[in-house]
Amino acid sequence: MNNFAEKLERGRVRAGEFATSRADGGYGVFHVQGPCGEKLKIISGEAGDSISEGWEHVSVSTRRRCPNWIEMCFVKDLFWTDDECVIQFHPPRSEYVNNHPHCLHLWRPVDNHVRLPPSVLVGVKKEGVITYERALALRATV
Repeated sequence: MNNFAEKLERGRVRAGEFATSRADGGYGVFHVQGPCGEKLKIISGEAGDSISEGWEHVSVSTRRRCPNWIEMCFVKDLFWTDDECVIQFHPPRSEYVNNHPHCLHLWRPVDNHVRLPPSVLVGVKKEGVITYERALALRATV
């Protein structure tokens, strides 16, 4: 977790059962104002702790709804660099754990080896990131 931001540090929980300090780096509980107006509760673990088994992990929750794509990208950018691949899982139902109704998770293996599918399965890479209006125009031509 290389991209730890001052914004996170300001939101660190420093008192009570889940208190941590700057010395704990990216490990801790944080309350941060998200980019869509919702307050985000972020809980992060360290890859070297006794339970992580080689994974960096962040959970993101809100009080009223699950975090959206923009909020998850925001949190990804707080903890990891642009060139690191971070993933969300949809495990087999038999492996589901749901302790909070509005929580999603981000994961990155410490060895940073994540095989990515071909980008053509998502879209045309040369188009880059397009606006909603441009997407509608492209759709009309198909």
